Amino acid sequence: SIFFSLEMINHLLKTWFPATAKGLTAKALSEPSCEWLKLEVLNRFQKGDDGEVEFNAYYHDASGDVKLMHEKSIFRRVAGRWYYVGGEVGWT
Repeated sequence: SIFFSLEMINHLLKTWFPATAKGLTAKALSEPSCEWLKLEVLNRFQKGDDGEVEFNAYYHDASGDVKLMHEKSIFRRVAGRWYYVGGEVGWT
């Protein structure tokens, strides 16, 4: 739904580490680039204020083919709040 999408976009912007967001906007995040199908969490790890989440995200590309995005996301806790810092991303 549109409400869910706007809420998720706002959440992403609030939890993206400012130094790595580099001018990311709600408008840019709301532009459809694909249709997401499924999220599979493969692994998660936390040590102190550092964390990682490894996952596969499946999606339809512009031609309708099912594709895979694999990411190992890196998070950092600052003042009790978790922020997305970056990650290693692979597309197929």
